Amino acid sequence: MTGFDALETRSDEARAADLALALPQALRVALRAPGLAAHLGNVVPDRITTRDALADLPVLRKSALVEAQAAQPPFGRLNATPLAEFEHVFQSPGPIYEPGRVARDWWRLGRFLHASGVGPGDIVQNCFSYHLVPAGMMFENAARAVGATVLPAGTGQTELQVIAARDVGATTYAGTPDFLKIILEKADEMGVSLAITKAVVGGGALFPSLRAFYEERGITCRQCYATADLGNVAYETDALEGMVVDEGVIVEIVRPGTGDPVPEGEVGEVVVTTLNPDYPLIRFATGDLSAVLPGPSACGRTNIRIRGWMGRADQTTKIKGMFVRPEQVAALVARHAEIHRARVIASRAGEKDVMTVRIETRAQNPALYEATVLSTLKLKGEVELVPPGSLPNDGLVIEDQRRYD
Repeated sequence: MTGFDALETRSDEARAADLALALPQALRVALRAPGLAAHLGNVVPDRITTRDALADLPVLRKSALVEAQAAQPPFGRLNATPLAEFEHVFQSPGPIYEPGRVARDWWRLGRFLHASGVGPGDIVQNCFSYHLVPAGMMFENAARAVGATVLPAGTGQTELQVIAARDVGATTYAGTPDFLKIILEKADEMGVSLAITKAVVGGGALFPSLRAFYEERGITCRQCYATADLGNVAYETDALEGMVVDEGVIVEIVRPGTGDPVPEGEVGEVVVTTLNPDYPLIRFATGDLSAVLPGPSACGRTNIRIRGWMGRADQTTKIKGMFVRPEQVAALVARHAEIHRARVIASRAGEKDVMTVRIETRAQNPALYEATVLSTLKLKGEVELVPPGSLPNDGLVIEDQRRYD
């Protein structure tokens, strides 16, 4: 395997040594951003040299980012580089503002394109949006990083997409997973043959049936997990065994509603620290669920792997007219050392809401926890005790079984 750079194949020891230098530097940069400095408090950067030490810092939730931006637009004073030095400012739905730069591989998606076989001689038909949101520029920046040519096609206008792909000889599609299928079917309808053999996708689910459709057409399709705030987080390789975490971020999987890392393999919320010196988000909670896979990828890259996107961690649910939040369930678990995990289940009995709290413990008496349930969740509920390891490993701490159709 010829990697994008030497970072991809570091040993565990080399990776840890590099992290011991990179983390304090990232925190020193972060403290130059007034919003991050206020959030991080009295952190001493030189003491944060490991993943375990990083886990002691507070989590930055997207809701806090939105509030900060509303109070101090556009970036909530979370940017370490002054606004005037950024080449771009983007607006995602919310609205949430993100900075952008034209520096080489600023969003780090070039690594993903390289892993997908995109490089010099390729013509990338970039069907991500260029309007307000950063996706189009993120993939254009990536294509430039690997030496490919870009057709900035944007979204929609399927017939024009087909004509342009044919006329410029596009070899690679970049966009959401499903739009390429629409382009290919339109090309069939028009009797046009296209030269696309590679697809790099994101921003939606790549279902197995859709991947198989592309494979049958001779198109290799790979997906990444990226966000407008963080850039690339993880990406598929030819091994197709989960996603390899990008070298410019530190990924933790934590128990929803907390900042506490979960054991390897357990589903939890994705928390990301980016080493970007312009916009160094520290322990940014994405709200997405995933899990760490054991061992390195068969492709030869040595960074940790995650299973990819597995749903949303924000499971706040209204029961009996009251909101129950994941952090309340975490507080319930924290109150009793013998509790392993807990899960709140919302259901219906006739026309009434029912709350059941399933608790993993070796204890035998549900009454031991009824007062804690009431004080932490602010609702009465039925307590069910189950043996440790009984609850599903799906990241859910609140499960809504009610149906409204």
